[in-house]
Amino acid sequence: MATMTVGEMKAHITVKAAEDGDFRAKLIADPKSVISAEFDLQIPAGFDVVVHEDDSTTAHLVLPISDSLTEEELAQVAGGVDVNWDTVNMS
Repeated sequence: MATMTVGEMKAHITVKAAEDGDFRAKLIADPKSVISAEFDLQIPAGFDVVVHEDDSTTAHLVLPISDSLTEEELAQVAGGVDVNWDTVNMS
């Protein structure tokens, strides 16, 4: 299969699951192996894939990963630089 974006892969899986009940059942039971086989790729062991199925009383809303940093993450990247201006050569 040609290179696809994650969005294209999700769309492909959604359409196929809507059209093929057997594929849908397998996807719900073991999403990692079904997706790996569908796109001929390996999903890392530490990466989880969870399939949620809407029903007549529940709808799932999936939000993308937030690009904002937590306070802890911000502290890790905000090291800064301590400059001793007395020793900086400005010439």
